[in-house]
Amino acid sequence: MVKDGLAGPRTATLRTTLGLSIDELAVRSGCDADLIEQFERGQLAPSLAPLAKIARALGVRLGTLLDDEVKVGPVVTRRDEAHGVTRFRNAGKLGVGTTLEYRALASGKSTRHMDPFLVTINPGKAPEISSHEGEEFIYVLDGRIEVEYGKETYTLVAGDSIYFDSIVAHRVQAVGSVGARLLSTVYAP
Repeated sequence: MVKDGLAGPRTATLRTTLGLSIDELAVRSGCDADLIEQFERGQLAPSLAPLAKIARALGVRLGTLLDDEVKVGPVVTRRDEAHGVTRFRNAGKLGVGTTLEYRALASGKSTRHMDPFLVTINPGKAPEISSHEGEEFIYVLDGRIEVEYGKETYTLVAGDSIYFDSIVAHRVQAVGSVGARLLSTVYAP
């Protein structure tokens, strides 16, 4: 189960287990040491891009930072059982701008290579541009979104999908005042 606030302490535990200082993790991940320190303390909730870089630098999957339990066999998630909620707010600062809510759909599956989420994008300030290794697939369940991908912008509505290489700078945001719900799968090698 994914719970608010566990990803930071889990990162700190993994980092110290590996004998890394915050500065060493910052160098390995290419993330700012202050961002890592604030994240580990629960004072900051970074977007998926820095989380993916931190996970890779620690030698774990992105889901390892967000998971709470591990299962060996298949994981079935019933429609009313999407595990936990992890919230990210624009610029990472709690209480500022757009809120993205991630509900993990396979949080207990060990050795997975994809991380599927139900994502709610609340309207507000546009999130930061993101870029990280891997691929993403997004299927719009409700609402309308804009996906800025490189120099192009794509508008998607319920029933539309997009699959792209995550290394290209991208941003996903709700269009209008209603917000949107997505099925999103992130693959990070």
